[in-house]
Amino acid sequence: MPKEKLALTGNEAGAWGFRHARPDAAAAFPITPQTEMMHKFAEFVADGDVDTELVLVESEHSAMSAVVGMSASGARAFTATSANGFALMWEIVYIAASCRLPVVMAVVNRALSGPINIHGDHSDTMGGRDSGWIQFYSENSQEVYDNILQAFKIAEDTRVYLPVLVTLDGFILSHTTEIVEILDENHALNFIGKERRPRYSLLDTDKPVTVGPLDLQDYYMEHKRQQIEAMLHAPQVIREVGKAYGDMTGRYYDFFEQYKCDDADVVMVALGSTAGTAKVTVDKMREAGKKVGLIKLRMFRPFPHKELADALKKYKVVGIMDRSASFGAQGGPVFTETRSALYGSPNPPVVVDYLYGLGGRDIHSHELEQIFGELLKYRKNPPTEVFKIWGVRE
Repeated sequence: MPKEKLALTGNEAGAWGFRHARPDAAAAFPITPQTEMMHKFAEFVADGDVDTELVLVESEHSAMSAVVGMSASGARAFTATSANGFALMWEIVYIAASCRLPVVMAVVNRALSGPINIHGDHSDTMGGRDSGWIQFYSENSQEVYDNILQAFKIAEDTRVYLPVLVTLDGFILSHTTEIVEILDENHALNFIGKERRPRYSLLDTDKPVTVGPLDLQDYYMEHKRQQIEAMLHAPQVIREVGKAYGDMTGRYYDFFEQYKCDDADVVMVALGSTAGTAKVTVDKMREAGKKVGLIKLRMFRPFPHKELADALKKYKVVGIMDRSASFGAQGGPVFTETRSALYGSPNPPVVVDYLYGLGGRDIHSHELEQIFGELLKYRKNPPTEVFKIWGVRE
């Protein structure tokens, strides 16, 4: 299969992924650090590389409203945003999912204000974890490209028909150049499907439909149940698509990746770019004779609770890396989901949460080494406090 390797930032890799999906329409509004992704896609449109109706709107709320209309008309549609822009979309994000529209959106993770901050943490997308969107977290720019291609195929599968959100850490990935292997355009399009085949279209006057009507006590719960069932169907489709993509590219995708976990004494669970730093740390500690491993969580919604519990239940201690604060909860979002998944397991591991990297604060390999060191000690002396704030000034 023809492939090409390019030096791309995460934003550019996202733009190439969208280009290769050949979307019919898209809506764009700039917000740091997402702006360059849509700039690059606009270049593709201007140069005639893709025949997409690109609509420039006046806000992120309008961008999501526009792609809802595009998708409801039967178009393959996408947009991109970050942080406060995602928050401004809030009302329409829920509507896209509730109307079962297979929109794809890239979210370049950035801290939510206030105070104002433009750097990357996961507070924006974790805030939308219950909006009804499938969520994928990317470790590097290659995964940004790969996840976007898979997102369209998953979203448009009739067993799913839900919107999909692909994340990449702001500036850490979005503005960092890496080597990315892209597919031949025709092969990529054949994988996704040359065109979307909508079940319904607002433009089909022979079969008129209503999208997003008033839905009161009589049927609201039944429609919510349908969304729940779609999320229950999604893991099978996600796994099928990940395998098919791997058969085509050699890069296989599942709900999460286990890195040197088979004989590990303790493991860490991490999302996004931190997983890459954690792999370096695992390699270094393995060379020193310390048996540690990493589980990189790719799919956060739907949460792979059964599979993750099966993977974690054999360990005595598990460390969770949360890059988003969940104010008033017992820990961060990944921690509470993981500990809930382990509930009922015989002799469950001690699960320790580390809140880190808010507002884009760096997490270095030597710090992860210290965290692994703590986890190894907790095998014999469990901590009295399982929620820790890492790297903050006293």
